[in-house]
Amino acid sequence: MPNERCAERSVDSTIHERSVDSTIHGIPVAGELLGPLTLGGFLRKVCADNSGKEALVFHPPSGPVVRRTYAEVWREANLVARALIGRGVAKETRVGLLATNRPEWVTAMFGIALAGGTCVSLSTFAKGAELEYALRIGDVSLLIFERSVLGRDFAAELTEMCPELAGREREVQSTRLPFLRRAVCIGEEAPGAFERWPDFLQGRLAEEALLEAVGAEVAPTDRALVFFSSGTTAKPKAVVHMHRAAAMQSWRWRRIYGLDANVRTWCANGFFWSGNFASAMGATLAAGGCLVLQRHFATDEALRLMQAERVSLPIAWPHQWARLVADPAWNSTDLSSLYYVGEKSLARSHADVTSQWPEPTAAYGSTETFTLVTAPADNTPAAVAEDHHGVPLAGNTIRIVDPMTSRVLGLNEEGEIAVKGPTLMSGYLRAPPEDVFDAEGFFRTGDGGFVDARGRLHWQGRLTAIIKTGGANVSPPEIDAVLAKCPGIKIAATVGVPHDSLGEMVVACVVREAGATLDEDMVRAFVSKHLSSYKVPRRVLFLQEGDLDLTGSSKVKLAPLREYAARRLADAGSQPV
Repeated sequence: MPNERCAERSVDSTIHERSVDSTIHGIPVAGELLGPLTLGGFLRKVCADNSGKEALVFHPPSGPVVRRTYAEVWREANLVARALIGRGVAKETRVGLLATNRPEWVTAMFGIALAGGTCVSLSTFAKGAELEYALRIGDVSLLIFERSVLGRDFAAELTEMCPELAGREREVQSTRLPFLRRAVCIGEEAPGAFERWPDFLQGRLAEEALLEAVGAEVAPTDRALVFFSSGTTAKPKAVVHMHRAAAMQSWRWRRIYGLDANVRTWCANGFFWSGNFASAMGATLAAGGCLVLQRHFATDEALRLMQAERVSLPIAWPHQWARLVADPAWNSTDLSSLYYVGEKSLARSHADVTSQWPEPTAAYGSTETFTLVTAPADNTPAAVAEDHHGVPLAGNTIRIVDPMTSRVLGLNEEGEIAVKGPTLMSGYLRAPPEDVFDAEGFFRTGDGGFVDARGRLHWQGRLTAIIKTGGANVSPPEIDAVLAKCPGIKIAATVGVPHDSLGEMVVACVVREAGATLDEDMVRAFVSKHLSSYKVPRRVLFLQEGDLDLTGSSKVKLAPLREYAARRLADAGSQPV
């Protein structure tokens, strides 16, 4: 009899290298060979296997192009680790990393892992209270940050939230950020307690023998990374991942993409998000390829990099491809090196692109599962894979449960997707396990779906209010909390409206206070002062209070509001990029 729960699989991830076998509904499935399952072990192997090859390329705003071989990446990551240990970083000490895609991000992250610390991955989009909240809930004790990003001076912003950083002492104590002790600045020198990156790497260093001893004590189940993911609450959730999740998914993404050892990957989307970490950085290094780094997305620079560095794998979201195609330099750029672009990719519209790469089809995952937990089998034809989201990857278990009663449902019954497996987070910071996992260790995703008779998952969308826009998760309550402070707003509710390239567009529905002269630009400007750019509503719709459907407890009903917003925008012909 087939199991009416989804694929039951198991994996022993405490062993550094093994073949992971599994079954789908009792049918054996061939295992997958994994490499080392700590981030330090992962880096050691890929650098040993590809020592003299180019690993990173970075075109800074000024100065010569930076190129790093795998051997050089290994040496610098080890230097970072020795500097961290020399400054007191121990097992699972929280080290913040606030930077764009640049060589220092890669070597700092791996250096933190080699030192046994936990990397708190901070978004450069975070603003003001967002950033302070992340530093505080992340219990960051040492912060590595890039000073200047898109006109922002992070040294000045950090000093504003932690005035003690303005002093001369390298070690600080702050009541607002009580665990923060040190801050290291990448880029131009900053006044105050900030230590310059070159000085950090040349200062108090632990002996190499101590670093080796530390590395020997780091296990795949130790906490390695913290990512911030918007949930259905007003504050981002701090997602904690073990080493094995990051390493396992890096090895897997190489296989998912089918990358060869000569892949050259361009990515301008931050590695501080788990998807870019695994699918761009992790997969490329696992293959022995080269990362072509861009600090932030800009079409002219992206096209120039793709041509100059002979990029074969471009990592971009659909709305970014639309902007690349619209750039005046699109048709004149030599993109003949592109290979890993699929039939549906907008890159195929370029005359130079002749790739016949079988593009990976729909899959399912989240920050909490460190990207994918299901995917179609290798080489599944697109026509076959389009109507489902694949089968569980080795070690994962998928259940469909009744969202109200938690009863496990049978095949083809629609309910809430619940997951468990070796890449599932260990939890949320400051959240008790019983509030995150059920009694059997499953994580309830808030997504709706079902499993068909062939064990394939069908994702049907969110059961909760989360908005997925341009590859990012956005929490409506977080935006609503900011809108509630905007002068002139009486009622505000944020919804996601379907959008051709973004997936969903963030739309704020607002009722003005009597007599208020509030317009769309004013609302967007107010929100932009407090939240990351991708959370700022792309459209603001002004309603009358009578336009809102309310529950018995006077809460706005979001489903009718979402339909109303979509209808108004469609009637107005609004589909901004």
